[in-house]
Amino acid sequence: MVAQVTVLGGATSMSSSYIIRSATSADEPFLWRMLYQSLYVESGYAPLPREIVATPQIAQYVTEWGRKGDLGFIAIDITTNQPIGAVWSRLPDKEFRGFGFVDIETPELAMAALPEHRGRGIGSALLERYLQEAKGKYRNVSLSVSPQNPAKRLYERHGFKTVEIRDGHPVMAKEFAR
Repeated sequence: MVAQVTVLGGATSMSSSYIIRSATSADEPFLWRMLYQSLYVESGYAPLPREIVATPQIAQYVTEWGRKGDLGFIAIDITTNQPIGAVWSRLPDKEFRGFGFVDIETPELAMAALPEHRGRGIGSALLERYLQEAKGKYRNVSLSVSPQNPAKRLYERHGFKTVEIRDGHPVMAKEFAR
């Protein structure tokens, strides 16, 4: 299922349209870009080196994307036909226990939009699409977020609740009604 969305940008009144489609293994290179974008750095701090995504504890979110249990969606700008954002999750296993690990049956969520496309509702649309699909597959979904990250409010608006504070970072989960 592909959803088409028209979004009006804030102060710039710029209009952009995009579609949201399922992520496939062919999207792995873009997911690596989004993985880097998903790493929150507080204002005033230097950006993280791009090589950080190659560290095992971070790379595990994307390595060999498309394996059993992976679920994701990509936002594509229909004007340029280029990907502009993504949301994805991975079920934990022997190799993958992410920062937001809750239990073996709960997939861990990651998401990001390219900086020039933030603040236009793309993240909300991606998250809503993901949650629609995940609701039929899982009891809940989890994530880890920096307490200063503005995305924390997005997660809260979509029903995520803090279930634990781990190394100063909230681990949040959304439980699906059955």
